[in-house]
Amino acid sequence: MMKLLDIAVRPAKGEPMQRVESAQLTQLNGITGDHRSKSGRKQISLLSLFSWQCACNELGQSLPWTIRRANLLLDIAPFTSADVGRILCIGPARIEICVETEPCRKMDEQVPGLRAALTPEWRGGVCGNIVQDGIIHIGDTVHWLDASSEED
Repeated sequence: MMKLLDIAVRPAKGEPMQRVESAQLTQLNGITGDHRSKSGRKQISLLSLFSWQCACNELGQSLPWTIRRANLLLDIAPFTSADVGRILCIGPARIEICVETEPCRKMDEQVPGLRAALTPEWRGGVCGNIVQDGIIHIGDTVHWLDASSEED
């Protein structure tokens, strides 16, 4: 079963990510409490635990997932280009996957080589926009919304 493992927000630019137990997701503002909250294609960033572990293994280090600067850590199969346009359900909230998150130079500022380790196979995760508001909690069930039915 897929689930939400952790949630993190950054209250202000330049501050470290802060883990929280729950978060409100809204179509208007993205994830509440994050300084980048806004509308659009990059309201929220999501990271697969498996992909993060692959990047860490490549570096030979065990690193906290929050240095990736993603908002959500999910126990889910790695994201791929086939996920763009799909709707991911987390608790009552719905997120449309919009684009791959491309690792930036800030990854290497934290850990040399991290950017390269996150680049292949969408390891850096994805960004999406909120299409249905809801409050999410660590441990919430995660599933894909199937376009032809109600659930995947």
